Amino acid sequence: MSHRRIPKRKAVLAGAGAVAVAAAAVLLPQANASQSGENDAPARAEKLDPAAAGRLVSRMADQLGEDYAGAYYDRDKRQLVVNVTGDDSDAAARVREAGAVPRGVKNSMSRLTSATATLRTRATIPGTAWAVDPRTNQILVTADRTVTGGKWNKLESAVRALGEGTARIQKSAGEFKPFAEGGDAIFAGGSRCSLGFNVTTRDGRPGFLTAGHCGVAADKWSDSAGGAPIGTVEAATFPGDGDLALVTYDDPATQAPSTVDIGDGRQVRINRAAEAAVGQEVFRMGSTTGLNSGSVTGLNATVNYPEGTVGGLIQTDVCAEPGDSGGSLFTRDGSAVGLTSGGSGDCASGGETFFQPVTTALAAVGATL
Repeated sequence: MSHRRIPKRKAVLAGAGAVAVAAAAVLLPQANASQSGENDAPARAEKLDPAAAGRLVSRMADQLGEDYAGAYYDRDKRQLVVNVTGDDSDAAARVREAGAVPRGVKNSMSRLTSATATLRTRATIPGTAWAVDPRTNQILVTADRTVTGGKWNKLESAVRALGEGTARIQKSAGEFKPFAEGGDAIFAGGSRCSLGFNVTTRDGRPGFLTAGHCGVAADKWSDSAGGAPIGTVEAATFPGDGDLALVTYDDPATQAPSTVDIGDGRQVRINRAAEAAVGQEVFRMGSTTGLNSGSVTGLNATVNYPEGTVGGLIQTDVCAEPGDSGGSLFTRDGSAVGLTSGGSGDCASGGETFFQPVTTALAAVGATL
């Protein structure tokens, strides 16, 4: 995310066009291959772009109530699949009427939510994480390479106690940690993070969002190593109910464009904040590894970092490395989705990465894009 004044010679390109020009190897268009022989989607199911699917998820959750058990975006078919519990034909009909695909599942959302609360009580072990995976209708529990011996046995016991078919465990080759090393790089002392999205505070001042673990590391941040501070931390949360920070620019006249700097003098214009949807294609920009892409794999994720537990995150398979913390997670159509928190692995071997939702970050600090 650009946090400096942008020279006029830099062209601001919108959405997919900017991304495709800047990083064609990363952002190859998704093939809409024919699903010959598969006709499990009702004829009324609409073709949706990710942004429209995300908006429909929120409506379905409200309309279905206890019958709602999560949803995910099928990128190949460009359809939203909505999980419904039991044999309530009325709920399935409402899903079809809304233009989505109903799918009957065993686990209700309340059961899965209760299971995550149980895990937080019984399995808050550094190096573990869990999130609801609507594609399998289970809780996906991930353990990094530090979870061995007694810690592994404790985790397995906690998952078994949830009941058959409620949760499953996968191993990660890396180690969960915030991606701070000390969009655009920001610096404070020996720390380096990334700017997420420029915002306007509730009192009209320019500012930006970044990771909370960056915000608690230092009060003043610069846009160059060893440079003069350009911003002051106004609010920061980490660990706890999120990983977010609001930094206000010290100069109230700072021009803070709503764009993400994706390199080579190009930007993607940010049009809105949006909720993530499982299966959705997303792109991450960070000061260490630049532009990378992947998919959302889980929502309302909890991560047990060595520094403490953080909840309410987005889980993805987008790679990241130290210094990428706070960087932007966004979509082709210019929707701001998340702020890089942490994870495991790197951009050579891959791994899991977690993001603070932008929507909840904006609400927590009272800012707007």
